[in-house]
Amino acid sequence: MPPEKQDATMARRQRHAVMIPYPAQGHITPMMKLAKLLHARGFHVTFVNTEFNHRRMLASRGAAALDGGVPGFRFAAIPDGLPPSDADATQDIPALCRSTMTTCLPHVVALLAELNDPASGVPPVTCVVADAIMSFAYDAARRIGVPCAALCTPSACGFVGYSHYRQLVERGLVPLRDAAQLTDGYLDTVVDGARGMCDGIQLRDFPSFIRTTDRGDIMLNFIMREAERLTLPDAVVLNTFDDLERPALDAMRAILPPVYTVGPLHLHVRHVVPKGSPLDTAIGSNLWKEQGGLLEWLDGRPPRSVVYVNYGSIAVMTNEQLLEFAWGLAHSGYPFLWNVRPDLVKGDAAVLPPEFLAAVEGR
Repeated sequence: MPPEKQDATMARRQRHAVMIPYPAQGHITPMMKLAKLLHARGFHVTFVNTEFNHRRMLASRGAAALDGGVPGFRFAAIPDGLPPSDADATQDIPALCRSTMTTCLPHVVALLAELNDPASGVPPVTCVVADAIMSFAYDAARRIGVPCAALCTPSACGFVGYSHYRQLVERGLVPLRDAAQLTDGYLDTVVDGARGMCDGIQLRDFPSFIRTTDRGDIMLNFIMREAERLTLPDAVVLNTFDDLERPALDAMRAILPPVYTVGPLHLHVRHVVPKGSPLDTAIGSNLWKEQGGLLEWLDGRPPRSVVYVNYGSIAVMTNEQLLEFAWGLAHSGYPFLWNVRPDLVKGDAAVLPPEFLAAVEGR
């Protein structure tokens, strides 16, 4: 067999995983770590972003990060069904959930067909790994006859909490009667018979999407639906380990397909992906431009001497609230590392007064 035909045959035999994260930072990051681990173990990887997040990654990391700099690791993009919005801000999460659930399936089906075309130049798709709240991907994988694994990015305990949402609704505990129940002690109600959760668990201990007065609330119903559809994939993967969450994992294994604990992913990546290799440095998941030098700054401080403040990728606040945090940090007297996203302040840019900057100079 000519060498070029032999190479093509080998490529067609290589395992090919299509990774489909939910399009928010806290979901993209663990999916990217899992994708790197699979690539390091010999998989061809196609990592699927929404077009919106694809543009954000181009802006934050540069075109070189998405142009095939690592052989066998490619990026693809699909529409998210939402109108254009601020290119450097987290999209409205309820709207994004509703849109991915209702519009993304045909785009993923079309992408899988494109990848399986012999003219594509990539190995045929052999499996799909989708975020556990992108359950339309299970249906897409089934259409082409390949297995699909779900990556559950919350903790096992978090998923078990979601799995009880239907029961909470049927028992009349959710939704709340009115907003007063947020503060009048109602959330202290003990929920008996919550499989996989500790005795004496209270309503306030469940993931907070139950804190609504609307039975039609998008997030309540979306999470309830996606948790129930986690019975459909061929496997469920969690970024945790058994000794940390055994009761919750036992509860999941009683009702779900095979459950695999692969955490902590960041530690596995550190051990498996060679430091400084293209897979380590050329491919990243940040939707915002990273600021360099932070680890070096931390290394220059004594252990346990720095206050770290990070609001995640979704929370927003007013400028007044930002100032309250700022002066709290100033009055603490400690050095601090404060992550202030460009979109943290609602409708405006984050502005810190000169007197605050003077008060914390050198910290």
